[in-house]
Amino acid sequence: MKSIAISVLILFISNLWCQEKSSAHEQAMVVSEYVFINSPLFKSCHSASVVELSNGELLCTFFAGSREAAPDVEIYITRKPINGKWTKPVSVADGVEPDGDRKATGNPVLFMNKNEKLFLLYKVIKDKQFQGRLKTSMDGGSTWSSAQKLDAPLLGAIKNKPIRLNDGTILSPSSTEDEHGWRVHIERSTDEGESWKHIGPLNPEAKIGAIQPTLLVHSDDRIQLLARTRSESKFIAESWSNDGGLTWSALGASNLPNNNSGLDGITLKNGRHLLVYNHSTRNQEGMGHKGRGILNVALSNNGKDWSASAILEYLNEPGKQFSYPSVIQTEDGLVHIVYTWHRDRIKHVVLDPSKLAEQAIIEGKWPQEGKLSLKAFKKNR
Repeated sequence: MKSIAISVLILFISNLWCQEKSSAHEQAMVVSEYVFINSPLFKSCHSASVVELSNGELLCTFFAGSREAAPDVEIYITRKPINGKWTKPVSVADGVEPDGDRKATGNPVLFMNKNEKLFLLYKVIKDKQFQGRLKTSMDGGSTWSSAQKLDAPLLGAIKNKPIRLNDGTILSPSSTEDEHGWRVHIERSTDEGESWKHIGPLNPEAKIGAIQPTLLVHSDDRIQLLARTRSESKFIAESWSNDGGLTWSALGASNLPNNNSGLDGITLKNGRHLLVYNHSTRNQEGMGHKGRGILNVALSNNGKDWSASAILEYLNEPGKQFSYPSVIQTEDGLVHIVYTWHRDRIKHVVLDPSKLAEQAIIEGKWPQEGKLSLKAFKKNR
């Protein structure tokens, strides 16, 4: 009987220990839900962006249609009232030009200025060329202006949201994909988004091809840029500004991997930095479709040394993916993340950053053992 009791106690402690380890990925989770499950309006969706309105409601936008870059792809919006459910998606931009020509739309981004003017920045695409478009709303996205064409070289934010500095300067991260290669640039406004100055490209010769940057604020002057890179690079690219975004260092390699897929980050209210990304390379074994079978959250104090904080998703199946995250911190301090779920749905996850666990990422490798490892995540599934 004594040996049985000891065995039961050991089993109990072992189970408790395993639960504690595996739950590290979920202990900060407040909400995990789909923005929608099925829609009769489209077959495929991608590239979400989320914003908090002044009344606490959330808006989420994404592009959707029969397939990416098809002429029927439109920009959709859905709303989540406080303590409510996401509304059914509705189209707010269809890519139809004044001359009747219809172009595919893509990569919408939402941004609210201090005057509660809501910006919807998106692209129209024809013959693989991007053109920037802008719609605005003064009633929280209930109605929208007609589409305004942005004058080249302005394109608007490409995938990720603009940021606001303490002095009111707005920096919008952007990029181009053309005969010159993948190049990143900044669009800067000092009048609440009414006019913009083009800065860059930061990598004029595209020796490191990079697009879809996100911005982290270390101080009013010091800004960090992180960007997606081409498959051969296998790393997240970075650049730094020490003058509030006016000039930037040459694009270089960070110590985090990239799988040629989008990422997004924020500087939290406590000054720390949070990044949502695929911690993988394009052809890495066991990481699903193009390395998009895993979606990770990492934290940093300085933008250089990162700690593993959570694995949001993992599935190693052909054609399945978790990609293109968009992340914000709302007034209540919670972190909201929306992302593509297999191109079928958009998923919404809410985290309490004060409850995020941490484990060091050493030499760019996600922990192989411990409570935040993939092994621990799979054990809890």
